[in-house]
Amino acid sequence: MKPISALLQLILLLMFSSIGWLSTISSAIPQSSGSTPKPNPSPSKPKPRQNSRSQVVRYNPPPIPQTVTGTPGGRVRGGAKRSMCPQVAIPLTALVPFTQEENSVTNVWGLTTEQFPTLWFYIPYSRDANYPTEFVLLDDKTKNPVYQAEISLPKQPGIISLSLPKTIAPLQLDGQYRWFFNVYCDGQQQSPPIYVEGLIVRKAISHTAIKQLESASPLQQVAIYAQNGFWYNALTKLTQLYQQNPQDTQLQQEWENLLNSVGLGNLATQLIVKNHGK
Repeated sequence: MKPISALLQLILLLMFSSIGWLSTISSAIPQSSGSTPKPNPSPSKPKPRQNSRSQVVRYNPPPIPQTVTGTPGGRVRGGAKRSMCPQVAIPLTALVPFTQEENSVTNVWGLTTEQFPTLWFYIPYSRDANYPTEFVLLDDKTKNPVYQAEISLPKQPGIISLSLPKTIAPLQLDGQYRWFFNVYCDGQQQSPPIYVEGLIVRKAISHTAIKQLESASPLQQVAIYAQNGFWYNALTKLTQLYQQNPQDTQLQQEWENLLNSVGLGNLATQLIVKNHGK
């Protein structure tokens, strides 16, 4: 056999190099499996966390109850025109919803679920005034007294609570009770007192609301009571939360929201100064 010429060796070398190059390219190209490859899914964005305390507490007033006299009536603020009491910037005020009717009748009333509820009042006088003060609760149907107590004035003007003691007969379901809060600026009680007056009605809350309350946070419970028209439950629950966390700006805002929703926003900045009963 004749030796391969240098030119032929060069041609064969180029041919084998080309085959190796094509094999490399072929192995680098992915083989089709008959279906379009799916793009990698982008990671889902985390859902923003809900603030379980976020609420807007507003009172939803229930229908006005019919009483033995027709409507609840009452007096949400006590004036000093016919008494010896001095004029004050904010008068004696009951922290209760009220409505003004066309015939100039004011209805002052609220619902509770409790047998021994807590009522709230703004007192514009301090202990130094030494004014005799009393709270009276009557069965609105029979006019029989249920509870009567002398109230000591706080050290400074502010909002006080008055809880019915468990030593008296509990409020009956569907019962209507009329309360009076009297301040005698005449120590001898010869002149008329300034007073506020209203109706408290005990009702059962709906089964739906009960289920909601069972899984709700304390602030959500306030909103549920307010939405269902149970004023005394909502106010007492919120005030207790606010007293426990006085620096909490959200609770402060909700306190203002609740009072504003019933026309008592001027009391939102007043101090809560004293508790009576329980």
